[in-house]
Amino acid sequence: MYQSQFFIPTLKEIPNDAQMPSHQLMLRAGLIRQIAAGVFSWLPLGYKVLKKVQDILREEMDAIGGQEFLLPALNPKEIWEQTNRVEAMGDVMFHIKNRDNLILAPTHEEIIAYHASQSVKSYKEVPQIWYQIQNKFRNEPRPKSGVMRGRQFLMKDSYSLDATEEGLDISYEKHSDAYHKIFNRCGIKFFVVGASSGAMGGSKSQEFMVENPFGEDTCAVNYESGYSSNIEVAVSSVEQVGRIENCPEIEKFATPNAKTIKELSEQFDLPIERCAKSVVYIIDSKPVLILMRGIDELNESKLQSFFGTNNVRPADESEILDVFGAHPGSLGPINIKKQIQVFADNLLHGANGLVSGANEDGQHFKNIDLERDCKLDGYEDFRTVLAGEADTISGNPLKVVNAIELGHIFKLGTKYSEALGAKILDENGKEKPIIMGSYGIGVERVLACVIEQNHDENGIIWNKGLTPFHVHILGLAFDKSEQVQNVCNQLKDELERLGLEVLLDDRKERPGFKFKDADLIGIPVQVVIGDRGLEENKVELKFRKTGEKVEISPDNIVESLTKFYEV
Repeated sequence: MYQSQFFIPTLKEIPNDAQMPSHQLMLRAGLIRQIAAGVFSWLPLGYKVLKKVQDILREEMDAIGGQEFLLPALNPKEIWEQTNRVEAMGDVMFHIKNRDNLILAPTHEEIIAYHASQSVKSYKEVPQIWYQIQNKFRNEPRPKSGVMRGRQFLMKDSYSLDATEEGLDISYEKHSDAYHKIFNRCGIKFFVVGASSGAMGGSKSQEFMVENPFGEDTCAVNYESGYSSNIEVAVSSVEQVGRIENCPEIEKFATPNAKTIKELSEQFDLPIERCAKSVVYIIDSKPVLILMRGIDELNESKLQSFFGTNNVRPADESEILDVFGAHPGSLGPINIKKQIQVFADNLLHGANGLVSGANEDGQHFKNIDLERDCKLDGYEDFRTVLAGEADTISGNPLKVVNAIELGHIFKLGTKYSEALGAKILDENGKEKPIIMGSYGIGVERVLACVIEQNHDENGIIWNKGLTPFHVHILGLAFDKSEQVQNVCNQLKDELERLGLEVLLDDRKERPGFKFKDADLIGIPVQVVIGDRGLEENKVELKFRKTGEKVEISPDNIVESLTKFYEV
């Protein structure tokens, strides 16, 4: 391919609204262009790489018995209403204004279950793995970071259909193995974490993550021990607050200027871990009090999981005043005005010697014994893990890092098959719902994460498997030198006959301009051909990853490149 004929609109300056390196470089190298918030066009150079990612996805999905579908982006709303996900998705779902009965699909569990309900009737017809690579649509309120979070995005989504839980286990592990192979083939450094299933539902889920300071997910990890978990479900080894000997009777005391746990601890010289924090949430329209150590933060995902609902939000001040008769800062588990459920975090299990609000403004209780003075509905892990706490495998300190989610695998169970009537007859002729799994990879995110992990100050550094072209020939003064033209064209033709993809820079541009563009585009090998070198029977090979430059005879170029690419 001649570069003068190939559309690569490179940019010298970094776009003002691009923060992530991958976003900056994808714009500057001419891979993408934005046409609206969260909506991007893929240009020829970027689309070549995107197709190579898709090729890897198809190969690995086919290897585990996957069958490729192409499902419609337009979905009947009535199918989604059967799983109650129209309401659950809320404003994230795009609705067609002039066709009230249609939505744009953010995912395809419902449609898969619908097709299974129509066509899969016996245990003999499973297991099945169905997959597609298709655009999805989600009305993200704040699309950002380029293709990392868009309103339209390309996704590989697959779904397993099984007759038994044991069958689901096998399908799940097949996908886990395939995902490891996919990300390794793409050259990505990743880790796997346990995760919350959220609105998807199901018994188990794992996320494939890339550590990145711009990542929107937070994970607790210890790479040495192998512990890793999304912060939504992460646990650590932390000693419980416990009990003190000879705890005195409960006593009320005035705290007029202590509105926060920190102020309470500092003004009255109290250990902060024994200052119990009262957090009030509205769960399925009912107020619930969660008691925690003063240094801890409530983990909303754990709260949702424990109560089995996504209908969870912090109570507002008027709701708190109505239930407790006091304002935030003076709340506690004793003398609550109205009868509500009260739970405590596991680290407070059976604790005494605690301080908490007295449900009177400017008043607190001290010497609280949870077993003696409080009527609790139970204990649970409600807290968010903190950096430096011991992991549960080795006892070594955890890191809390930002991460980007590349893929997510779920054991869905029967949530969708029951709702859509996807049932099969088992070996005994008994009707049972199909047991499903759901597995997704953000295709464009994969490409962006490759760039995040493989770039320098000059541009992208493609690996051999995903590079848009294998060789970048830079013809210096190409338009003026017949000798350069002949050598460049001959080399291009010979390499293409061997199956290598070649980009030949034949543009009427200065050498420095060509070198800058070549480094920005990031093809693994550059071959620099000019009259001066040819007079000395030399051409220059530059390896983009290391910056190494080697002068060799034109007669040895093909041998060197075929050896580099093992062809």
